[in-house]
Amino acid sequence: MKILVAEDDASTAAYLKKGLIEHGHLVDLATNGKDGLYLATTGDYDVLILDRMLPGIDGLSIVRTLRASGLQTPVLFLTTLSGIDDRVEGFRAGGDDYLVKPFAFAELLARIEALARRPPLNEVKTALQVRDLNMDLLKRTVRRGTSEIDLQPREFRLLEYLLRHAGQIVTKTMLLENVWEYHFDPKTNIVETHISRLRSKIDRGFERELIETIRGSGYMIRDAA
Repeated sequence: MKILVAEDDASTAAYLKKGLIEHGHLVDLATNGKDGLYLATTGDYDVLILDRMLPGIDGLSIVRTLRASGLQTPVLFLTTLSGIDDRVEGFRAGGDDYLVKPFAFAELLARIEALARRPPLNEVKTALQVRDLNMDLLKRTVRRGTSEIDLQPREFRLLEYLLRHAGQIVTKTMLLENVWEYHFDPKTNIVETHISRLRSKIDRGFERELIETIRGSGYMIRDAA
């Protein structure tokens, strides 16, 4: 992927650029908002990683300008502002995801990979399939092979999120934010409990399990054998 990083802290910027390049990405770096906006509007990027508090032009203003001009490149805000109001402001400005400093680099990678694989707005899917598992988003039905599977609303949302990110590691934090809309860790095993229930419905009795636990990282539904 080609990624733009707009970050004014020199050590953080160097850390991000080095890590992303080591994982095979092409990286351009801007250290202020003016340069970040210029590059974002002239470059062909898959993902933008923006610090909210940039000198010159702040991250929120950059995203508002991009969205007003019709540019829909996915944006991940990277910031020390961790309050709920700060997150809401970021999303309302047009951001797609929000990661608070300090952060784990594995979490950053998982989030940008998820953003890069989102379909364009005019290509929203109404059906999802991985191997012999089929989900109809309009009829709200799930089938595995010839068996219809009855899911509770939260289980359906959980499975839908996993399927939309098939082949990617999905972290507990990502599930809490996108399935439960919690922008904090409730310090419960709510994710683990629902994953266990979902497994009992879509994996139990079938030859191959679809939901994998990636130790220390999260969960994954692989999109290939």
